Amino acid sequence: MEQWIVGIVPRLYFITDRHATAGRALTDVVRAAVAGAPHEAGGDVAVQLREKDLDGRALTALAHELRALTRAAGAALYINDRVDVALAVGADGVHLGGRSLCPADVARVAPALAVAVSTHTRAEVEAAARFPNVRFAVFGPVWDTPSKRTYGPPVGVDALRDAATIGLPLLALGGVTPACVAEARA
Repeated sequence: MEQWIVGIVPRLYFITDRHATAGRALTDVVRAAVAGAPHEAGGDVAVQLREKDLDGRALTALAHELRALTRAAGAALYINDRVDVALAVGADGVHLGGRSLCPADVARVAPALAVAVSTHTRAEVEAAARFPNVRFAVFGPVWDTPSKRTYGPPVGVDALRDAATIGLPLLALGGVTPACVAEARA
């Protein structure tokens, strides 16, 4: 596959959770997911390594494995919240949450890293769009999903549609199934 281009916004974004792999190795699950990505996604596939409970050394070791795997597959690798780990493994970017570094601070220490951000409201998307290093935002949860129920009800497709008018590329998160992909893309 082609080499990932940092400016590309992924059409398919896998977020890891090694506790939800049914006993399989995370690397095996990611390898299968990337290999099974729809052909029309092409090289527009990215993996977000989001293993918040790992210490720096363990996270870096896993990130090295995923970097090799994603590089071979032509997919991008984003590291959740850890600019240091992203730099250490040669990741394409870093994914920032609401309590993470500001994108401007990431640009100061790692200007080559692409930034993705988590958003839940139009105002958060507007704020993220002000930073030139933010390539896209993950927005949601749009639909119901068990992993997000403790944070409140889903924001809904109307909120996604409204936030999309800002112009920052958005990826729908939460309860996305094949049946709702066309609605999310619209």
